[in-house]
Amino acid sequence: TTTPKYDWWWGKRVNDNVSSSSQESTWSIEEHFQVIPPELEIKLEAEKMRKGKNKAEEDLDSLKTYYKKLRLSMRTVGLGKTSKQWRQEIKEEKIRVDQWEKKFQDARSREMI
Repeated sequence: TTTPKYDWWWGKRVNDNVSSSSQESTWSIEEHFQVIPPELEIKLEAEKMRKGKNKAEEDLDSLKTYYKKLRLSMRTVGLGKTSKQWRQEIKEEKIRVDQWEKKFQDARSREMI
Protein backbone atom coordinates (compact mmCIF):
# COMPACT_ATOMS: atom_id res chain seq x y z
CA THR A 1 0.00 0.00 0.00
CA THR A 2 1.03 3.59 -0.57
CA THR A 3 0.38 6.75 1.31
CA PRO A 4 -1.68 9.60 -0.14
CA LYS A 5 1.42 11.78 -0.06
CA TYR A 6 3.36 9.22 -2.16
CA ASP A 7 0.44 8.92 -4.60
CA TRP A 8 0.40 12.70 -4.97
CA TRP A 9 4.20 12.78 -5.50
CA TRP A 10 4.06 9.96 -8.06
CA GLY A 11 1.21 11.60 -9.98
CA LYS A 12 3.05 14.89 -10.06
CA ARG A 13 6.24 13.19 -11.28
CA VAL A 14 4.42 11.42 -14.10
CA ASN A 15 2.54 14.58 -15.05
CA ASP A 16 5.77 16.63 -15.08
CA ASN A 17 7.14 14.29 -17.77
CA VAL A 18 4.06 14.65 -19.96
CA SER A 19 3.69 17.98 -21.68
CA SER A 20 0.45 19.68 -20.99
CA SER A 21 -1.49 21.27 -23.79
CA SER A 22 0.18 24.45 -24.89
CA GLN A 23 -0.38 27.02 -27.58
CA GLU A 24 1.84 25.00 -29.93
CA SER A 25 -0.25 21.84 -29.69
CA THR A 26 -3.47 23.74 -30.39
CA TRP A 27 -2.20 25.21 -33.68
CA SER A 28 -4.00 24.14 -36.80
CA ILE A 29 -2.16 22.48 -39.66
CA GLU A 30 -2.43 25.72 -41.65
CA GLU A 31 -0.70 27.61 -38.83
CA HIS A 32 2.11 25.04 -38.77
CA PHE A 33 2.63 25.52 -42.53
CA GLN A 34 2.76 29.29 -42.09
CA VAL A 35 5.50 28.96 -39.49
CA ILE A 36 7.52 26.26 -41.27
CA PRO A 37 8.00 27.03 -44.99
CA PRO A 38 7.21 24.08 -47.19
CA GLU A 39 10.08 22.28 -48.89
CA LEU A 40 8.99 23.67 -52.27
CA GLU A 41 9.25 27.23 -50.95
CA ILE A 42 12.78 26.52 -49.71
CA LYS A 43 13.76 25.01 -53.06
CA LEU A 44 12.36 28.02 -54.92
CA GLU A 45 14.27 30.40 -52.66
CA ALA A 46 17.48 28.40 -53.19
CA GLU A 47 16.97 28.48 -56.96
CA LYS A 48 16.36 32.24 -56.83
CA MET A 49 19.61 32.72 -54.89
CA ARG A 50 21.50 30.46 -57.32
CA LYS A 51 20.23 32.51 -60.28
CA GLY A 52 21.25 35.72 -58.52
CA LYS A 53 24.73 34.32 -57.91
CA ASN A 54 25.05 33.25 -61.56
CA LYS A 55 23.94 36.71 -62.71
CA ALA A 56 26.50 38.36 -60.42
CA GLU A 57 29.25 36.08 -61.80
CA GLU A 58 28.21 36.92 -65.38
CA ASP A 59 28.27 40.63 -64.55
CA LEU A 60 31.73 40.26 -63.01
CA ASP A 61 33.02 38.43 -66.10
CA SER A 62 31.50 41.13 -68.29
CA LEU A 63 33.21 43.85 -66.25
CA LYS A 64 36.54 42.04 -66.47
CA THR A 65 36.20 41.79 -70.25
CA TYR A 66 35.24 45.46 -70.49
CA TYR A 67 38.22 46.43 -68.32
CA LYS A 68 40.64 44.45 -70.52
CA LYS A 69 39.22 46.06 -73.67
CA LEU A 70 39.46 49.51 -72.07
CA ARG A 71 43.10 48.98 -71.11
CA LEU A 72 43.93 47.75 -74.61
CA SER A 73 42.12 50.73 -76.10
CA MET A 74 44.02 53.15 -73.84
CA ARG A 75 47.30 51.53 -74.83
CA THR A 76 46.36 51.70 -78.51
CA VAL A 77 45.20 55.30 -78.32
CA GLY A 78 48.33 56.22 -76.37
CA LEU A 79 46.78 59.17 -74.61
CA GLY A 80 45.83 60.83 -77.88
CA LYS A 81 49.12 60.44 -79.80
CA THR A 82 49.60 58.56 -83.03
CA SER A 83 52.33 55.98 -83.44
CA LYS A 84 54.24 58.46 -85.59
CA GLN A 85 54.08 61.09 -82.82
CA TRP A 86 55.31 58.54 -80.26
CA ARG A 87 58.22 57.54 -82.52
CA GLN A 88 59.14 61.21 -82.93
CA GLU A 89 59.03 61.78 -79.17
CA ILE A 90 61.21 58.71 -78.55
CA LYS A 91 63.68 59.94 -81.16
CA GLU A 92 63.85 63.36 -79.47
CA GLU A 93 64.38 61.77 -76.06
CA LYS A 94 67.20 59.62 -77.43
CA ILE A 95 68.85 62.77 -78.80
CA ARG A 96 68.55 64.42 -75.35
CA VAL A 97 70.04 61.33 -73.69
CA ASP A 98 72.95 61.41 -76.13
CA GLN A 99 73.49 65.13 -75.40
CA TRP A 100 73.55 64.52 -71.64
CA GLU A 101 75.87 61.56 -72.08
CA LYS A 102 78.25 63.75 -74.10
CA LYS A 103 78.14 66.50 -71.43
CA PHE A 104 78.83 63.89 -68.75
CA GLN A 105 81.80 62.49 -70.69
CA ASP A 106 83.16 66.04 -71.27
CA ALA A 107 82.87 66.86 -67.55
CA ARG A 108 84.63 63.61 -66.63
CA SER A 109 87.46 64.20 -69.03
CA ARG A 110 87.94 67.74 -67.62
CA GLU A 111 88.16 66.27 -64.12
CA MET A 112 90.85 63.86 -65.26
CA ILE A 113 93.06 66.66 -66.56
